[in-house]
Amino acid sequence: MARESARRPAEAHRRGAVVAALMLAMALAALDSTIVATAVPQIVGDLGGFSVFSWLFSGYLLAVTVTLPVYGKLSDTFGRKPVLVVGAALFLLGSLLCALAWNMGALIAFRVVQGLGGGALQGTVQTLAADLYPLRERPRIQARLSTVWAVSAVAGPAVGGVLAAYADWRWIFLVNLPVGAVALWLIARHLHEPQRESGRGSVRSAPRARVDWAGALAVFACGGTLLTALVRGGVAWPWLSAPSLALFGAGLALAGLVVVVERRAAEPVVPGWVWRRRTIAAVNLALGALGLLMVAPTVFLPTYAQAVLGLGPVAAGFVLSVWTLSWPVSAALSQHVYRRVGFRDTALLGIGAAALILLAFPFLPYPGAAWQPALLMLLLGAALGLFQLPLIVGVQSTVGWSERGTATASVLFCRQTGQTVGAAVFGAVANGVLAARLGGAGDLDSVTRALDAGTGEAGAAGAAHEAIRHAVASAVHAVYLGAACAAALAFVVLLCVAPRRFPVLREPGD
Repeated sequence: MARESARRPAEAHRRGAVVAALMLAMALAALDSTIVATAVPQIVGDLGGFSVFSWLFSGYLLAVTVTLPVYGKLSDTFGRKPVLVVGAALFLLGSLLCALAWNMGALIAFRVVQGLGGGALQGTVQTLAADLYPLRERPRIQARLSTVWAVSAVAGPAVGGVLAAYADWRWIFLVNLPVGAVALWLIARHLHEPQRESGRGSVRSAPRARVDWAGALAVFACGGTLLTALVRGGVAWPWLSAPSLALFGAGLALAGLVVVVERRAAEPVVPGWVWRRRTIAAVNLALGALGLLMVAPTVFLPTYAQAVLGLGPVAAGFVLSVWTLSWPVSAALSQHVYRRVGFRDTALLGIGAAALILLAFPFLPYPGAAWQPALLMLLLGAALGLFQLPLIVGVQSTVGWSERGTATASVLFCRQTGQTVGAAVFGAVANGVLAARLGGAGDLDSVTRALDAGTGEAGAAGAAHEAIRHAVASAVHAVYLGAACAAALAFVVLLCVAPRRFPVLREPGD
């Protein structure tokens, strides 16, 4: 009894150290895009390459997205610790190389290296969070990880701006090194993975050595091709141009190859059970819709705040960032709801509220006050916190250790893919509305630059300026209507496909 009492504080200390490492590792991935975005002018001024700088973000996003299912399967095969250590080391190597980049091409290539490590960080951290805590305690760790994303969304632009203005843009990559080194040290010293039971109940005594490398390569090639077509289509070339059609054609052919390779593999990277089980398939589709609708506020709200409301960049960022305050709070409190009504019904409540909030945005008065969209964003964050966390916790609780990494990576992959598709689709919608309202071709970027250049004009120029503001408002309203449709789609999928009660596996501590 005395030995057991002494063991408990040591176990709590070890788990606390691992949780700290997970939060640091998640902070690396969460801060990345926001901190880099603020330093783009300095990077372009130093290295040049203005025409391709968007690949700093697209290349990283592609690498993260297509590697998620691969890392998920590897973590189920070899364990979470080696995958997380390798991913963190790869991310830090990419950060160091980015700081040493000599031109824009090299920086983009090294950002892809960062993304290859970032995929391991995002998926494995979420999986380890479920490994460390039993079902009744998982909302605690998930709320902490949500808080990391919230703080990063607010702190990232500020830190990036300070480093770019008073130091050098290369420091936005170098600051990753000490943070990552501490996370790696904590993981190496305190993370010890015990023997686990597989999803079928058998004891997992040794990692399987068979890895579906052919499937991993096929998934990487297929995902990279299709996501490149979505990211660059309508931006670098027209949607119906030869490059766009060639990429989509190649992507579909590679998708067929993935199906053939995975059906023959003994241990496929993307196993069929991910889509055959109603619970996981429904959550995959619902979180894909979540990624789709998140594009509306994250991409288009700052433009709306500056072009229509006349706010500065800092104030516009605040209007967006308020949802990061309510999201983790709502996520942390969601356990009190889903313990009473279940995972599915809690998520239905959240996404139903989100659909109504998104639908209310086009009815805001023109031009309105900043507090009005800010209030909607605060409510939207609360609704989405009630939607996302129960689904992730629910899916992780329906599988055993040997399937949890694959299941977690599957839902994260679908959410990331939804964001990529949403950026392409809603970008086309916004540009189409602008062209219709202004009587010609044009896109959101060129129109907002024209607004900035024409601020304060009077007379005929002032009337044209006001017409552009109305057009931007209409374009963003159309995007929010599309986002409301995506929320409604997630509602229908959960209602019709997901079981009312998730088939939760009993675990020690539940």
